[in-house]
Amino acid sequence: MDFTTLTSLRPSAYEDAAGGYQAAVTMASRTKDEVENGIAATMRASLTGEAAEAALRELGELKRDFHYIQIACGLVTTALRAFAADVLPAKRKLDAAVADAVARRFTVGPDGSVGYPAGGEEVDGRLPRGGTATGTTTDPARALNRQAARFDPNPNFAHAQDCADRIAEALREATAVDQKWAPHLRRLEADDDLTVSAADMADAADDMAAVRGVASPYLRDLPDPPKNATPDANASWWHSLTSEDQSTYLALHPDRIGALDGLPSDIRDEANRTVLAEQRGRYRRELDAIPPEPTNKFRRLGPDVVAYSDEWLAWRDMYKDRKEHLESSLRGMDSIQKRFDQTGVKGMPEAYLLGFSPEGTGRAIIANGNPDTADHTAVYVPGTTANLGGIEGDISRMTRVWREANSMTTGDVSTVTWLGYDAPQNIVLNSPDSHFADDGAPDLNKFVDGLHATNTSGSGGHHTVIGHSYGTTLIGSAARQGDLNADDVVLAGSPGVQVGKATDLDVPEGHVWNEAASWDLVPPVGSWGHGGTQDVDTVRTAGPDGYASGRQTIRGITPDDELFGANQMRTDTSGHSDYWNPGSVSLKNQAAVVAGAYGKVKLK
Repeated sequence: MDFTTLTSLRPSAYEDAAGGYQAAVTMASRTKDEVENGIAATMRASLTGEAAEAALRELGELKRDFHYIQIACGLVTTALRAFAADVLPAKRKLDAAVADAVARRFTVGPDGSVGYPAGGEEVDGRLPRGGTATGTTTDPARALNRQAARFDPNPNFAHAQDCADRIAEALREATAVDQKWAPHLRRLEADDDLTVSAADMADAADDMAAVRGVASPYLRDLPDPPKNATPDANASWWHSLTSEDQSTYLALHPDRIGALDGLPSDIRDEANRTVLAEQRGRYRRELDAIPPEPTNKFRRLGPDVVAYSDEWLAWRDMYKDRKEHLESSLRGMDSIQKRFDQTGVKGMPEAYLLGFSPEGTGRAIIANGNPDTADHTAVYVPGTTANLGGIEGDISRMTRVWREANSMTTGDVSTVTWLGYDAPQNIVLNSPDSHFADDGAPDLNKFVDGLHATNTSGSGGHHTVIGHSYGTTLIGSAARQGDLNADDVVLAGSPGVQVGKATDLDVPEGHVWNEAASWDLVPPVGSWGHGGTQDVDTVRTAGPDGYASGRQTIRGITPDDELFGANQMRTDTSGHSDYWNPGSVSLKNQAAVVAGAYGKVKLK
């Protein structure tokens, strides 16, 4: 970064370039959505056969292309804006120093030195001669130059030296900015092939982290999202941002934006799809780098004795658990993509990814239809063993509820699979513990509150929370700990909800609905750990002269107990996991509640 370069540099040109890349982001996002939710969805709804399947595969590749363009150009946009903001102070410092030099009729050389004319008091009939001042940026050299200028009989020398030092300092600062940004801008150049691979998406994730780190001074000026805020506060923060700041957060912090309850569903979906694509690329890259499991798993110690080989044990200790996590997470990511690819099939609406993380057992929140515009929204909380790797079954349950509920109302319906907590993974060792429910309950409350904050339907929306198994325990904990902002609660195969009465679940009286199928052993077994309590009046024999009343505490109350006070819905399924069987009364009853078609609910 020399004097000539910095003099001609226009930070506004980089801002203009960023605007061009942002236009590409907007174009790619719009086209990606049109390919997926317009063209492909229409084809799925009307065409079948090999040719249609081949065309849909090509459209899937095209959608990925535009998604990659959107992500990559978003990074370039933010990088250019951050570079322009970083280099602007040095540019202003240079321009000010040059302007001061010109105002004093000095000359500035192409190397940044400052020439000054003769001046001061005449000596022997001559003015002290002029000269050239060369700037320095180190304190010792600058001190020597300024000391020399103070003793120089030509006062122009001191002024010229000051201008030259300021020019040198500006060049030093600009050079540091240039050296900081140049390698990061260069690495944003995409491959020269026509395939968006998992490696490309993983590379985009790496680029995002790198740009986020180098752009930290620029990002510090952005308003931070409120910490531990309500959905309403999150919404106010988001809408207070400029469109440029919103784009910056989506480009560099999609994980944070996608997790904020209260933000519009299309914004959260955009952010979480970026996280999904990049994490999918990273996980695939990491999985491919794991060496294959050794074939010589065992070694013989004697005629009838074998043991694990040292080679296999070393592989197991280093890779086995991680490999299983990567494979399970990728399986869940594929399931989410499979739901995206079902949009348009038999009227299935657009899907919205409202939350995603592959860490731990994984998190995923997937909506069928836009809950922001829905008249009826259901939030389903799965139970024990729910995790990202097995999310397909939970997604399928809510697609079935959507189809049934959609057929019962003229209003818009959205059904949401909410795997927004760490579910217990072992029915024997973990499910008796309440802390999984207690830890996840506040997040459920915030999510449901967020649905209310973003709903734009005229009525404000009718919201139902559905729980299965341990998921019902979380729902009860949410009501016990805070305010479960729902209109109806549906419980299926509940081991208990931590409270002893339906009226304790925060919904209007008469709007708690329960299903307990034959041969579902979870309610009686689970009641010992998660059942509620209730104090009831009792009458006992007092002797020959009459009776005396008293109070008794009943423990282990579950929603299928008459004492609990829930509406007991008829079920035609058996066991713990079939409440969502296609065409079943169990499924149709849930859908009727979701649609607000209470007259269609069949009670026991």
